[in-house]
Amino acid sequence: MNRRTVVTVCRKLARAYGPLPANRPADPVDELVATILSQNTSDVNSHRAFANLKRRFPRWEQVASARSAAIASAIRSGGLANIKAPRIQRVLNEVRRREGAITLKRLRTMPDREAIAYLTSLPGVGMKTAACVLLFSLGRPVMPVDTHVYRVTRRLGWIPEHTPVERAGFLLEPHIPARRMYGTHICLVWHGRRTCKAQRPRCGACAIRMHCRFFRSKNASAV
Repeated sequence: MNRRTVVTVCRKLARAYGPLPANRPADPVDELVATILSQNTSDVNSHRAFANLKRRFPRWEQVASARSAAIASAIRSGGLANIKAPRIQRVLNEVRRREGAITLKRLRTMPDREAIAYLTSLPGVGMKTAACVLLFSLGRPVMPVDTHVYRVTRRLGWIPEHTPVERAGFLLEPHIPARRMYGTHICLVWHGRRTCKAQRPRCGACAIRMHCRFFRSKNASAV
């Protein structure tokens, strides 16, 4: 894996799937809650849940202090509402305890690794969620590794097959130009959802199969 290959792969995926959506940075707390809501559901459902939550509780202090049942009702469309509601409240209350208010503006002055350490020390916040806050909200060159990014990058041979998912981002980031981190992440997610599926990957329709270790090994074994 090298930077030239990364850029080539990203360009091919962008041509295959269309132009990248603009990244419109949200407040870090908004991004943190939205990422929690996105877990184990579709983008459509998580976006609807977030909009419902903000409509019913315009301020995060209201969310932190409300009954969990009321929060769960507001985010029902996002799935796992009875689990996500208390999780969101625990995170918000811990931020308020540390900062004196529900704000993550201090992240803006922290180095990337320090900011990740801060976020992952919050209750129930893992590496992927922390990386999403840094990439999407703060524009930091950090790679969120969800199930799609993890699967595609292992098949490409960009990371070793048995790399722990928590380590994957650290291995990928040095090889991805900072200005292309957002686009590379989006393209890898699209590719994992539409073509490089967990079961029955559509290798014949893959725009980057010639760069893929999985494709080459599969075809070599068929010879």
